[in-house]
Amino acid sequence: MRGHDVLRVQDLDPRLPDDEILSRASADRRLVITMDKDFGELVYLSKQSHAGVLLLRLEEARIGAKLAVVEEIFTNHAADLSGRFSVYQRGRLRIR
Repeated sequence: MRGHDVLRVQDLDPRLPDDEILSRASADRRLVITMDKDFGELVYLSKQSHAGVLLLRLEEARIGAKLAVVEEIFTNHAADLSGRFSVYQRGRLRIR
C-alpha cells in the first residue's frame, strides 16, 4: 500500500530455513525484516552475506504498532538500511 515491494516468507514456504531466507533475500537484494534473533547469528557468527536485516525487538507489540514502527523506520532511515544489520528496540534504532 505504501509502494514497497514486499515478499512474505509465509507466501513462499513457511518452512524455509533462516539461512535460505537470507540467501534468497540477498540474491534478490531484499531487506529481511524479522523478529527472529537467529538472523543475528547468521550475519555475525556465520558471516552470511545479506542485503540488509532489520531485527524488530517488539515481542509484546500488536501488529498495528509493528507496522507503525516499520513505516517510521522506512520514512526516516530507508537509505541507511541496505547491507546493514539494524535492530529496533525500546524506541531506538541501531544500525551497524
